[in-house]
Amino acid sequence: MDELALLARSDGPVTRSRLRHDLTALGLADGDVVMFHTRLSALGYVAGGPATVIGALQDVVGERGTLMVTCGWNDAPPYDFTGWPQPWQDALRAEHPAYDPDVSEADHANGRLPEALRRLPGAVRSRHPDAGFAALGAAAEELMADHPWDDPHGPGSPLARLVARGGRVLLLGAPLDSLTLLHHAEALADAPGKRYVTYEQPVMADGERVWRRFHDIDSQEGAFDYSGVVPEGQWPFEVIARDMLAAGLGRRGTVGAAESHLFEAGEVVRFGVGWMEKNLGGAAPAP
Repeated sequence: MDELALLARSDGPVTRSRLRHDLTALGLADGDVVMFHTRLSALGYVAGGPATVIGALQDVVGERGTLMVTCGWNDAPPYDFTGWPQPWQDALRAEHPAYDPDVSEADHANGRLPEALRRLPGAVRSRHPDAGFAALGAAAEELMADHPWDDPHGPGSPLARLVARGGRVLLLGAPLDSLTLLHHAEALADAPGKRYVTYEQPVMADGERVWRRFHDIDSQEGAFDYSGVVPEGQWPFEVIARDMLAAGLGRRGTVGAAESHLFEAGEVVRFGVGWMEKNLGGAAPAP
């Protein structure tokens, strides 16, 4: 979308001071630890782009606060490469670069903001190649440290630490289905039919490039089959988030030109786990 189209959707350029005002009005505050998701185009014409958005967020949370984003790895080998012809697999195993938290690009599907934030001086990125996060601010090291290789959305993950810190989740014009924290709820929910994936990716270990096997909930196709409880054409996380809002959880407001939402991380996980266990058949039998 070009600049004129973006300007036509708002009442002028979206500046750092305007974002700061709107974020404060939404409820973001000094000292907050906040994971944010952004659809930049929804905000209108942001003068300065990602740097302006990150700067405004830093202004509001202050030196005591922390910003967090989901990154992933844009150039990760696909899960199914083990089904490729053997010469292709051999070539990939021989030469695919290892994940490097300092230089590997964040998944482009997450928009421009994660890549912009993880490049900033002082930003810390977690060690997990596929389910990685990045943070900037006072609690960045604590949130990102020792990201579990397996079950990276579960206990001990940056998502779990966000909850433990009393963190929040901000959707800046991003759709409700982008509420990544609900993957943590999926990891914790005790419901039958939970789906998992096992995959391999190259990482650095003791200075050497090695292929490591990972095990996680299926965060791409869905950790559960939601088809029986989510209307066709709708996304499960969107339905859960709308039910959450209907229950009085979360704040809604306008930031720039975009409808935005602010949630308490603990409430998201508690509601999400309860929703999944209630709607997906109750507790699963012990393995």
